[in-house]
Amino acid sequence: MTAGVRTAPARAEAVPGLAEFGQRYGPEAGEWDRAGRLPTDVLDAVRRTGWLGAAVPASHGGTELDALTFGRLCAGIGAVCSSLRSLVTVQSMVADVVARRGDASQRDTWLPRLADGTVLAALAATEDTSGSDLAAVRTRIDHTPGGLRITGRKLWVTFGELARVFLVLGVSDAGPTAVLVPRDTPGLTVHPVRGQLGLRAAMLADVVLDGVMVPAGNQLARAGSGLTHVVAAALDHGRFSVAWGCVGMAEACLELSARHAVSRRTGSGVLADRQLVRRLVTDMVAAVTSARLVCEDAARWRQTRPRPDRTMLAKYVAAGAAARVTRDAVQVLGARGCAPGHPAERFFRDAKIMQIIEGSDEVCQDHVCDAEFRRWAATATAGRGAG
Repeated sequence: MTAGVRTAPARAEAVPGLAEFGQRYGPEAGEWDRAGRLPTDVLDAVRRTGWLGAAVPASHGGTELDALTFGRLCAGIGAVCSSLRSLVTVQSMVADVVARRGDASQRDTWLPRLADGTVLAALAATEDTSGSDLAAVRTRIDHTPGGLRITGRKLWVTFGELARVFLVLGVSDAGPTAVLVPRDTPGLTVHPVRGQLGLRAAMLADVVLDGVMVPAGNQLARAGSGLTHVVAAALDHGRFSVAWGCVGMAEACLELSARHAVSRRTGSGVLADRQLVRRLVTDMVAAVTSARLVCEDAARWRQTRPRPDRTMLAKYVAAGAAARVTRDAVQVLGARGCAPGHPAERFFRDAKIMQIIEGSDEVCQDHVCDAEFRRWAATATAGRGAG
């Protein structure tokens, strides 16, 4: 445990119970990182909050948070532990697509259990040949008289070690297809992953599906639309959550740095008197403020007319801000910031992961740039037509 560590962002009070949760569990997050797992009592506490049902309609037992409140929730949890925020992220990703793309039976079967956390979910999409390019997945989903047969290997599945149901992306004769696969299905095995750079408490796992059979009714949406209509929607939801989580970790590191600078004496003054430190903290304030504003803009679009390019922009800006702020926080904190278990050290490692998952920086750049070019190309075409 680290004394004097920030436990929740300044705006945590916008989400009932979030500030109290941070105060209670924030000091323990370094232990979770070292242990490589979330304790059972923390999982139970999150279940009780109702946050796992943030993307589930109230009609199916969820809390159905609006976009801005959900974002603030992710920022608040992100200020405590990125791995814990990832739990809320993946649960919401799967719940959101079941709510939007599932049929009545799928919604009735899964949503209440996803909402109360009796079933934890995970997205199994990445493979050794398909990271950013999910169209290249090789996992086979074959339609047979007995149902759907699934064969393949999925990598880096967040909370794959705990999940009781997996949303699996594969390819059938009709194209990319998404299927819900319960963990206890014969032929499915889980292999925990340990020691990764960041998100060490996110209980990652590789998942092997060896001729797994599930009912045809476990398929989400029509065959061939698994990437464009199911997984793409899940990833968009995930990017939004990750972006806000980055805001939270950046805010936490800004506060750690400022508190340290005003109290740490060096020679005849305090660290905050040093011009180089003042520049670093000023840049942190600018990065945090910019990231929050871009995420708020993305939230407004999600409530009115969803624009994936705005979510991509938020994720790109916020992940970059988290990377810079956590790096500079370690610099300001010095040896303290490098110490095992210190939040700045942990967030520094986690922030690098944020620039890769749910769409790398380069993928985000492509999408944001393409959207901007399309806008101006349409304007130019309209202008020529008017002439």
